[in-house]
Amino acid sequence: MMTDLLAILAVSLFCFLFWQQRRQSENAQRFIRQRCQQLDLQLLSIARGEHSFGWPKGPVNFQTRYFFEFSVNGADSYQGYALMVGLRLKSVYIPPHPMPE
Repeated sequence: MMTDLLAILAVSLFCFLFWQQRRQSENAQRFIRQRCQQLDLQLLSIARGEHSFGWPKGPVNFQTRYFFEFSVNGADSYQGYALMVGLRLKSVYIPPHPMPE
């Protein structure tokens, strides 16, 4: 009886964490696409990178770094990253690159 309850709680926690991570990934993709459009850059790819779980100065959250590649003219490639804390964008790093014409 008690082991069944613990198993149900463990599966529920796993599903909740998976769902939250999925929502964070969708938000990160949207934020990165918007930033590239604002800067007139061509987005090439997005990948989830470093991932941690904790509560530094706030509620329990996932902190994930999403790496993305972009191009200015279609022939070059640069890599930046976005840092998400929970479902919010904390920062975006875009390296120096030529301005699009």
